[in-house]
Amino acid sequence: MTAMTASAGKAVRRVGRRRIWVGGWLLAAAWAAVFPLVSTLDTHRVWGTCAAAGYGGAALASCLLPRPRARTWAVACALLGALVLPLLYLLLTGNGQSEVAVIERSAELTVSQATPYLADPQAVTDYNPYLPGMALFGLPRALLGDGGPAGLPGDARVWCAAVFLLSLWAGRRVLAAPADGRAGPRSARPAPRTPLAVLIASPVVALPLCVSGVDLPMTGLCCLGLALAARRRPVAAGLVLAAACSLKWTAWPALAVAVALLAASGGARRALRCAGVALAATLAVVLPSALLSPGPMVQQVLAFPTGRAPVATPAASPLPGRLLADLGPAGWYAAVALLLCGGFAVAASLVVRPPAGVVAAADRLALGLCAAFLLAPAGRFGYLALPLVLVVWPRITTGPDRTAALRGAVTRAAAPRRPAPAVAAGGTR
Repeated sequence: MTAMTASAGKAVRRVGRRRIWVGGWLLAAAWAAVFPLVSTLDTHRVWGTCAAAGYGGAALASCLLPRPRARTWAVACALLGALVLPLLYLLLTGNGQSEVAVIERSAELTVSQATPYLADPQAVTDYNPYLPGMALFGLPRALLGDGGPAGLPGDARVWCAAVFLLSLWAGRRVLAAPADGRAGPRSARPAPRTPLAVLIASPVVALPLCVSGVDLPMTGLCCLGLALAARRRPVAAGLVLAAACSLKWTAWPALAVAVALLAASGGARRALRCAGVALAATLAVVLPSALLSPGPMVQQVLAFPTGRAPVATPAASPLPGRLLADLGPAGWYAAVALLLCGGFAVAASLVVRPPAGVVAAADRLALGLCAAFLLAPAGRFGYLALPLVLVVWPRITTGPDRTAALRGAVTRAAAPRRPAPAVAAGGTR
């Protein structure tokens, strides 16, 4: 009777999990199907058409096929429809969002004038709101040029996707290894690949990867940097976070979170080493452009994204900070004040209660970035994909058991050691 009850319980759980998978893929298909109907961008319409079919096929596979083939075929359908086919089509036709052209032009400017910023931008597409490191993704195009299918390796989206995927893979390997390179338990192995494949196939990742990909390298590098900090590798974490910080200013809070994580788990010396390496490497990338074109850099990197440039930024989603800024100068200053207050609150939380593992660190960074994106004078809903990835990726990479073990190891490392009790000479215990 007990065996029959256990068997029935397993069957019920299997049916429940199948319904969750089917419902998730159907929700993604419905979300993708909206883009061909309401979007004015060709790239979004192409992605929505392909992705809706892919997610629909994933839902059918989850519903009709037996386990474990159902999950495998569902993920394959989603990856094919939401990522592979639309990305190939957009690459072959040379169709992408304006961010791709901005990155590729910034690389050409870097080659010709050693700085990625135009001296006198006039149109929206003349503005380069990224830091100089982003131009590296456009260098293949500057070197290989156009040329139809032969020029595919030059598209900046290919390299953005490569850095993003390699960073997630490397972070997964780092978290599977024991801290400080010490011999760990035999169970310390990478988490299953299926959740990571689902994350990549989801609309949160697949859409930006196909149409622009500009935020994904920074996202992947932040995840990898936090993973290295959680494993107490300050130099490697500093170099990876420097690469992220040289792409966009939104990566800079990741350095503060990583330093707090290292200070709590590895001590102040390791935290300072990480901060020093990251700051030195970031300055090495950013400082030449800041010296060669300080005015254009300030105007395009700081003034333009915050809505203070002569040309209005296209990031105009109706988020709280944007709605405040639309009220006039007083509203703009109020949004900036709220943004600074949110930043100070997150910074204070890092001091009062530093994160005790990669999941807690990613959550803290996601919280800070959510506050920044919501309260910034200019922003768009798409920016919120970065906090979502930060919340999901560590959990599917570490798993609940490894996360708890890591938190316990960090707590034990941070706790003060008590001296052993003295034993009287000649006595026994």
